[in-house]
Amino acid sequence: MEILRCEGVRKVYGPRENPVVALDRIDLSVEKGEFVAITGASGSGKSTLLHILGGVDKPTGGRVVIEGIDISAMNRTQAAIFRRRKVGLVYQFYNLIPTLTVRKNILMPLLLDKRKPNPAYFDQIVEALGIADKLDFLPHQLSGGQQQRAAIARSLIYRPALLLADEPTGNLDRKNSREIVDLLKLSNRNFHQTILLITHDETIALEADRIVTIEDGRIISDLSRNPAGQRDNIL
Repeated sequence: MEILRCEGVRKVYGPRENPVVALDRIDLSVEKGEFVAITGASGSGKSTLLHILGGVDKPTGGRVVIEGIDISAMNRTQAAIFRRRKVGLVYQFYNLIPTLTVRKNILMPLLLDKRKPNPAYFDQIVEALGIADKLDFLPHQLSGGQQQRAAIARSLIYRPALLLADEPTGNLDRKNSREIVDLLKLSNRNFHQTILLITHDETIALEADRIVTIEDGRIISDLSRNPAGQRDNIL
């Protein structure tokens, strides 16, 4: 079942007489439960695409449809509410609130909506991510890898339609990077979470089921793993 569709998505910055085209007619479809890596060199447009998919930014043209809803037509308030409820965001910088415990940071999306958490699901997430014993700690008392685990838990607590991860291992050493990628794969497998991972690291990209490569704001390849473990171009 298709969960995300981009139709001719464009993003242009700057004045009309000297425009900078960040995205140039992106067409993309993602099925529920897919783990997709989006790669490209710095400045290729991959982070711009993620921000538009997450409703953080609006496209200059085209449409972004998530679970049948055109988010590109939403105003800022509508997009913020939709993002909080339907899109989990994980960044290179963990963006945890320093004065709140790990528990409250994880529960923040639910607290903002005045919704009660499902205790069993909460316990399942924190146990799977290995931070069940860190819930009463403040973020500064955690290692970088533990803070990123808390950020992933926060992104999953609302059972989002999409989890968007923008260079989530960029601040971590090799060991912690490996663990975070494994945890993303775990959430994809155990929670059936649809994941789009932005990375410039080819080794990390190869962990995904599908690799979409962007260059100069355009998709230049779309590779999907077949059952034999090989990759076929599906562009």
